[in-house]
Amino acid sequence: MPAATTTRQQIVDAADRLFYSQGVANTSFAHVAEAVGISRGNFYHHFRSKDEILDAVIAQRLAGTEAVLAAWQAAGEAPAQRLRFFVHMLIDNQAPIMAHGCPVGSLCAELAKLDHPALGAARGLFALFRDWLSNEFARAGLGREAPGLAMHLLARSQGIAVMAQTFRDPAVIAAEVLLLEAWLAEVLTPAARVRQPPAAA
Repeated sequence: MPAATTTRQQIVDAADRLFYSQGVANTSFAHVAEAVGISRGNFYHHFRSKDEILDAVIAQRLAGTEAVLAAWQAAGEAPAQRLRFFVHMLIDNQAPIMAHGCPVGSLCAELAKLDHPALGAARGLFALFRDWLSNEFARAGLGREAPGLAMHLLARSQGIAVMAQTFRDPAVIAAEVLLLEAWLAEVLTPAARVRQPPAAA
């Protein structure tokens, strides 16, 4: 049983890499089997269709995203710091972003073009980020504005990823991250000021 579990995980990991680097439509069973080094027969023992593999990849990405958000939550002492973790994800992952775009954005865009039934599940990846960002803006005292600010930050990060991939220039990411940090400071400073206790008489 452990060997079967390991092989299945290897298939999911290989498919995840290939779906990101060359797209779902351009990845076949044969590509994944070759990457893992198993026969087609052994492959079908674990997955009967590419859609089953895609479902497993999306589930793995959802779990990975939840783990990242939990780590940011634990490491950040305040909303501003935790929000910067999200912004700096662009720099931390600039090489793969320049090569293949945002893994979430590229997957959702491709599935939308294909009108694929897995789009709803893949969209859940963006929903995780959106809801987490919204909660952080709310914790910073921005209440009713929080959902809109979260979507704005998510949309800006996606635009940056597209431009970075298009121009293949790390300077694009570096410059845009600085602008995002300035925007965050501007957005968060009034909220922080409101929360300050009144001066003693």
